[in-house]
Amino acid sequence: MRIGSGELGAEQFFQVISNRDTVEISSEAKEKVEKSYAFLKKFSQDKVIYGINTGFGSMAQFKIDDESREELQYNLIRSHSAGAGNFLPELYLRSVVLARLNTLLKGFSGIHTDAVELLATLLSKNILPAIPEHGGVGASGDLVQLAHLALGLIGEGEVLFDGKIQETKGVFATNNITQLKVHVREGLALMNGTSAMTGIGLINLKLARRAMHYSIVASAIINEIVQAYDDHFSFELNDTKRHNGQANVAAEMRKLLAGSKLVKHRPDHLYNKKVEVDVIKEKVQEYYSVRCVPQILGPVWDTLEYAERVLVNELNSVNDNPVIDAERENVYHGGNFHGDYVALEMDKMKIAVTKTCMLAERQLNFLVNDKLNNVLPPFVNLGKLGLNFGMQGIQFTATSTTAENQTLSNPMYVHSIPCNNDNQDIVSMGTNAALITKKVIDNTFDVLAIEMMAIAQAIDFLKSDKKMSPLTRKVYDHIRSVSDKFVTDSPKYKEIKKLSDYLKENDLEL
Repeated sequence: MRIGSGELGAEQFFQVISNRDTVEISSEAKEKVEKSYAFLKKFSQDKVIYGINTGFGSMAQFKIDDESREELQYNLIRSHSAGAGNFLPELYLRSVVLARLNTLLKGFSGIHTDAVELLATLLSKNILPAIPEHGGVGASGDLVQLAHLALGLIGEGEVLFDGKIQETKGVFATNNITQLKVHVREGLALMNGTSAMTGIGLINLKLARRAMHYSIVASAIINEIVQAYDDHFSFELNDTKRHNGQANVAAEMRKLLAGSKLVKHRPDHLYNKKVEVDVIKEKVQEYYSVRCVPQILGPVWDTLEYAERVLVNELNSVNDNPVIDAERENVYHGGNFHGDYVALEMDKMKIAVTKTCMLAERQLNFLVNDKLNNVLPPFVNLGKLGLNFGMQGIQFTATSTTAENQTLSNPMYVHSIPCNNDNQDIVSMGTNAALITKKVIDNTFDVLAIEMMAIAQAIDFLKSDKKMSPLTRKVYDHIRSVSDKFVTDSPKYKEIKKLSDYLKENDLEL
């Protein structure tokens, strides 16, 4: 894919990182990068410019002599390659590299074209600098994570290649790649930005949307299982509330349930005929976890819509410091590296995803509790009650995992801790927020997988698959292609992971 000539959207971004597309830099972008570099090289002579001939952070008051300029950039990269924890998985490494490349192509970083061309080469060959999870505080950008990216570019540290962590030097030699040479400010320009939190955030966005859509699907099928009334997801009811997300969730439920022989039309049962009993056996209204899905998942939908706007804006922004403006022939010092926009969206996203997880857990509880649903055996047990246990043990995992998500949903955005000799006296913790959101999303897919197992078991017990809508029947078939019906007891941990991975890796094709 050719990048740099226009805005890179969320779907284009995900296409590049997930399909391992070859990346080419547009001629327009390369020209802007060259112009920015040439201007900075000339403009920086006999001037004091942060990060060119000064120390960094709280040591910016120390002037660096011209002979030490290149050494300064190398020292910055090496000294800040100080991360900890596990390395990011491959998809997330590609995401960080692409996010950094895209912002550098805006032509406001004063970086040499060698750097952007090397980033494009590494993406195309899937040679990815190994980046640890922990380090950056998200204020001077993702300094530690991006230092590890820069470390790979200068031929040091480690890279992920062929599924293994390997020494960069050897991989470069094998693939005939020349390490990056510092020209003016390659160290600072590579490191000083929000590309780690943004890259991780964009993957979070994709997966959070996928989880939300699966939750809508699960909710629709549960309406069929208990033969609920259809007015709570009707256009007429939801059109009276002025929220796009609620309307969209309800519309998706109507689409999913079109043609179902299981959901009921309220006038047929309660309006158009006289009810002559004092106690109505069938529920007049369903429990909230069944009836209020548009109102519960609507805010999730809207939160993710806004998060996309913020993340795409950040992806296509100049987010380092200083900003090198060749057109105006000036260098502007400021704080575009500050990650508050992304940090806040990640905190909002993890709260929204946790609510999705809570809904799945409550719906699961509804399915396994025969006293609530009144149509299924305890724990959707298809074996002998008392001797077999059905979903009893599996429910504990869903409950435990949901509880963890509730704790993880506490915000990072307001957990600033001053550092860097108080130069960075208020920070965003954006990458921490993005990584915790990733964990919340992973957990949620586990809970959704367990819920889907219970849904399939319920359909099998009721033998209702032939009466389902065409679309929900497809979903049932998808679930059963991954998770088999069970009557007797057996360990389920491998099956939970298998179904969780399936949901995470596949959009519904309905």
